Amino acid sequence: MIKNLWRYGPLDLQAYLFEHKRQQSEAMKNAKKVILEVSKEFEKMTGRKYGFFEEYKLEDAEIAIVCMNSTAGTTKYTVDKLREKGVKAGLLKIRMFRPFPAEEVAKALSHLKAIAVLDKADSLNAVGGALFQDVVSGMYVSNVHVPTVNYVYGIGGRDTKSDDIEKVYNDLSEIVKTKDIGNPYRYLGVRE
Repeated sequence: MIKNLWRYGPLDLQAYLFEHKRQQSEAMKNAKKVILEVSKEFEKMTGRKYGFFEEYKLEDAEIAIVCMNSTAGTTKYTVDKLREKGVKAGLLKIRMFRPFPAEEVAKALSHLKAIAVLDKADSLNAVGGALFQDVVSGMYVSNVHVPTVNYVYGIGGRDTKSDDIEKVYNDLSEIVKTKDIGNPYRYLGVRE
């Protein structure tokens, strides 16, 4: 019987579960340091640099999108198009989701006038997707107050094109102009 215990997953007894969860939380906090150390070693070996996130034309941006994965490529293309038109658009591509680099993200976004967080999954809590929740939570704890909206997109593999991303930036420009967020929980590319 004991030799087959691996089939059922890890076991923790109630008497110590709380303490182990606390240790697990501390380990996640400490993982950020280790991840940066490994990233530096990887850069020495390959010349490629990876941090918690990638900033694209964010330094002088006024509005920005926060997203993950391949959507960042489409967003970079859109940022370049908007920059040619004089729009100070930027991108923060999250590379590490767990542990979430809340303080670092808040600092990187603190100078902006409006932010959109793109989530490729909806949440059953009716207050935005997981990335949105982590971004706004990190900003709140860091005392960073920038108008932020959430867009759920791409569910079921639905394509998200540059035109869709440009619509998000246009919405952000409108938020900056009017100072009105409206509904912060939005859908991008959904048929109404």
